[in-house]
Amino acid sequence: MALLSQPDGVIRPRINRKPSALLALSVPWLTIMVASLMPGWMLIASAPVLPPLGFLVFIAWRQLRLGLLPVWAGLPLGLFDDLFSGQPFGTAVLLWSISAIVLDVVEARLPWRNFLTEWLVAVGLIIAYIVLCLGISNIAGASTPLRVIGPQLVISVFFYPLVGRLVAIADRFRLRPFVLIR
Repeated sequence: MALLSQPDGVIRPRINRKPSALLALSVPWLTIMVASLMPGWMLIASAPVLPPLGFLVFIAWRQLRLGLLPVWAGLPLGLFDDLFSGQPFGTAVLLWSISAIVLDVVEARLPWRNFLTEWLVAVGLIIAYIVLCLGISNIAGASTPLRVIGPQLVISVFFYPLVGRLVAIADRFRLRPFVLIR
């Protein structure tokens, strides 16, 4: 019988255990959707301060598990984010889809990755996303100067490694083996 040693020193059998298919498929989608809802729960402000958490979690999942979310996942997840973000409708759909394509191109060009390259790619996407969201909002009728998004940019860039860590914890939960009952 195959045995599995746990960090607490207890030896448990590995037979008849495997990850739940439902959790394996739904956790990434649900974490992104909950993260899209969270900025509206915490703070109501006259200027953007909180990072676009849904977008940060989307990037973190795409970088952590490359084939987990398909390229077209930016469309439905961006649509969900558009419903709650306050941006003009279609902004997140467009920008999340473009970000998914950019991440696929970067992965094809740079197959060897490390923390620095992942973080620099994420920083570029985050800055582009926030600036383009402001530009699209200004085209739609807002008249917000660029300096207003400065705090949001700084907070988003430095908050991304923590989001990546939280996504890694969610990924560990997603792949936790459960006992199969037949």
